[in-house]
Order: sequence, then C-alpha cells, then structure tokens
Amino acid sequence: MKKRTRTLALAMSAMLALGILSGCGGTGTAEGKQIIRIGHNQSTNHPTHTGLIAFEEYIESRLGEKYDVEIFPSELLGSQNEMVQLTQTGAITFCVASNSLLETFSENYTLFNLPYLFSSPEAYHASMDDPDIVGPIFESTKQAGFEAVTWLDAGTRNFYTVDTPIESPADLRGLKIRVQQSPTNVTMMDLLGGAATPMGFGDVYTALQAQMLDGAENNELALTDNGHGDVCKYYSYDMHQMIPDILIGNLDFMEGLSEQERTVFDEGFTILNQTQRAAWEVAVEESKAYAENEQGVNFIYPDIEPFQQALQPMHEDMLAQYPDLAPIYELIEQHNAEFASAS
Repeated sequence: MKKRTRTLALAMSAMLALGILSGCGGTGTAEGKQIIRIGHNQSTNHPTHTGLIAFEEYIESRLGEKYDVEIFPSELLGSQNEMVQLTQTGAITFCVASNSLLETFSENYTLFNLPYLFSSPEAYHASMDDPDIVGPIFESTKQAGFEAVTWLDAGTRNFYTVDTPIESPADLRGLKIRVQQSPTNVTMMDLLGGAATPMGFGDVYTALQAQMLDGAENNELALTDNGHGDVCKYYSYDMHQMIPDILIGNLDFMEGLSEQERTVFDEGFTILNQTQRAAWEVAVEESKAYAENEQGVNFIYPDIEPFQQALQPMHEDMLAQYPDLAPIYELIEQHNAEFASAS
C-alpha cells in the first residue's frame, strides 16, 4: 500500500508538471474560476487536512465565484521540499511545510527549530500567536518567492524507536534516527550521540520496516496516522522540540489579491489555524490511546534535564551566529517565564 501511494504521488507530480509545461500553470482556470492548489504531506484523517477543508469552505463561500480551492493530501504533489519549490514558482498556490524545512530558505526559521526553545506547550502557543515574534520570521522568505501566512500545531517532537527504550541521551548513542531535513536537527542528533538520518517524511515508514532506521522523532500522530507504531514499540516523551508546521503562499498570488480579497484570505487563515488546533488536541489523545491499546506502543517519560543540558550549547551558538534573532528570543523567554508553572 505504501509503495502504491508513492507511485500515485509520483504520477500526480508528473501530471502537474505536464500541466505547467503546457501552460496551464498551478493556478489555472476551471469553468472560469482560478484554481488554488494546496498540497500537504498528511492523510485526510489528519487535523491539518481538517483545517484546510474549513479554509476551503470559507474561501469558496466568500469568493467562490472567482476561486476554486483544491486540496492535495499525502504528498500527492510531491515531498514537502518539492511542494515548497512548486509554491515558489507558482505551480501551486499554497503548501504546508515544516518549519525545519524552511530553515534552508531563511536563517530566521532556525530559531523555531531550537531544541527546548519553549518551556511548555502553553508558552509555545502564546509565542506563535504573538505577531511581534512570528511577523519578522514569516516575512523573511519573500525574497525566495513565498510568504508564511499562518502556523499549524504539530505538538511536541519525541523520539520513538523499534526496540530500544530511550530513557537518557546515552540510549541514543549509535542509533540511526530519522530527522527532518534541517541542519539544526542534524546538530541536535550529533550532540545527543545518535546518527542523524535526514529523510523525507514519506519514506520513513519503509525505512523503519526495512530496518534502515532504528527510530525517528515526531509527534504521536506519526505512530497511528502514518503507521510508525506498527514498527516502533517505544515512544519517549523527551519533548525536545515544539516545531510548528507553516502554511506558505506564493508571493505573486498573495500580492495580486485585492485589499478585500486579502481580508477574506486572512480570515480564512485564522479559521484554518483555529480549526486545526482544536482538531489536534482531540487527535493526540485518540492516537495515544490507539497506539498503546492496539499497536502495543510503550510510552516512556524520562527525566528531560539531561537532554536539555546536552542541547543547551545550541542556544548559545544560535544567538552568537544570528544576533538579529536575539530580540525575538527574548520575547519567547518572556512567554516561557509567564507559563513556567505549566511546564
């Protein structure tokens, strides 16, 4: 089934490319309407897809005479990296990308990739809702042809493994762990003693099954929605990262909207954000229950202080390398102090 899904994705990407080459473009017209294509790498059961459906319904209810929104889940338009490139060129209008991937397009996104940047989920949410924090970062990719328009909750990232419980950094030593395609994540694994294996998300299940990997790191939904819990039987809540997913839009499209249309789209982005986050809370609880009761996953709650200590140098190095990010870092620290009791 995984192989068949990937084959379908490649076929869809090829068809899209042919459409672009023939002059149809990623935002072509259908029955006089402009097509807005949105790609993401999750299934139709995922909160991200639920949020995008709400976005689609809102945009078409307000601007349906002009726009036809089409959503492509499960990497049907390619990997995240491929979808970002298609969004840059305008071949597609929007895509959902991990913040870790966007680090390769703007160094500002390095900040959100830092391990243990946020003291608690509450501090994370407050920071991501703060326009003084996200504004300078979201606008920093305009020179690359796209801009971030809203963030989506991706929970906390934790290590999960096939047969090795992770209770301390020492347990990671020598293990091949899939990480996102981000320099920060590779450095993180180096400091923890693991062997970082950057890889597109769609290839992880097969790599785990074939024992090319000893484990990965992600949120709970990867266990159930993507089947990783069928292979990995230990999930360790070290909570090393809280990294948002980001909806990005083609810059030419965004800047071509009228003032009235941009207002409607901004309202749609807010609806997407709120719908996705509400669905996320429910999905995490359901995934944990299913993983434990049906897949036989063991949940582990280690002392996170040794992990924090091992990765603290990354904060110092980041601030030294990117001093312009220091004011934003300080704003996040204020939210961390405000919600310290929640951690």
